[in-house]
Amino acid sequence: MTVRIEKKGAVTTVIHSRPEARNAMDPDSAEALVAAFESFEADPEASVAVLWGEGGAFCAGWDLKYASALQGRAKPLRELDFPKDGGKPPRGAMGPTRLELSKPVIAAVSGPAVAGGFEVALWCDIRVMEQSAYFGVYCRRWGVPLIDGGTVRLPRLVGQGRALEIILTGRKVPAEECLRIGACEQVVADGHSREAAEALAQEIARFPQGCVRADRRSVYRQHGLPVADALRTEWENSVDIVETEGLAGAMRFNSGKGRHGDYSDIGSA
Repeated sequence: MTVRIEKKGAVTTVIHSRPEARNAMDPDSAEALVAAFESFEADPEASVAVLWGEGGAFCAGWDLKYASALQGRAKPLRELDFPKDGGKPPRGAMGPTRLELSKPVIAAVSGPAVAGGFEVALWCDIRVMEQSAYFGVYCRRWGVPLIDGGTVRLPRLVGQGRALEIILTGRKVPAEECLRIGACEQVVADGHSREAAEALAQEIARFPQGCVRADRRSVYRQHGLPVADALRTEWENSVDIVETEGLAGAMRFNSGKGRHGDYSDIGSA
């Protein structure tokens, strides 16, 4: 089995394990990752997921050995086309990159996250990279374009000019540069990306989750909207949460929780 799930409280860690291929993505892995994240989304006890590649590599991209076997077939990827009727699309070539979850996912990146693997990391909400980890559009050298959200998500993180430079050159982007330009949010010592990502996930999971999910949803929904429309969307997305979870939280504060900077006991109870 190339994908397995491990749980600790409200945190679900999804582990991709094809170390012999540096966790390159073949169809079986792609299907298994989609199933894992759909299971996470449906689990009422799960709040935050971590995605980690076992064996020292996050993901080396689409499995080019598999891809080479498609040569000569007529339109071999058309089963992944978006439906013309606007219905739910099939999985991405890299697996979960077309899923729209309601809960946050954190990428724990060691080694390469390149080509399609870069796109999988960009699909996640937050990226924690080890010092020797790196991103890169390495598929540039093989004539394989980005088809799993790379040209959509990278410009939104780092800006259009920087994204185009990274995409068009296909160069290696080390972890420290990723942190500097906003392509990742944290850099940790080698061997500690999973540990750090799970600690961050636990931190997020302890907050009232209606509020966490509403704010996350609002960030994504405002893309491309004029400010006035974005403000309206934010309000309509979140006002019900304020009136339920937020007012209950205010009552907990009034009862003494959270005073003097102590947030060790701020749950929904």
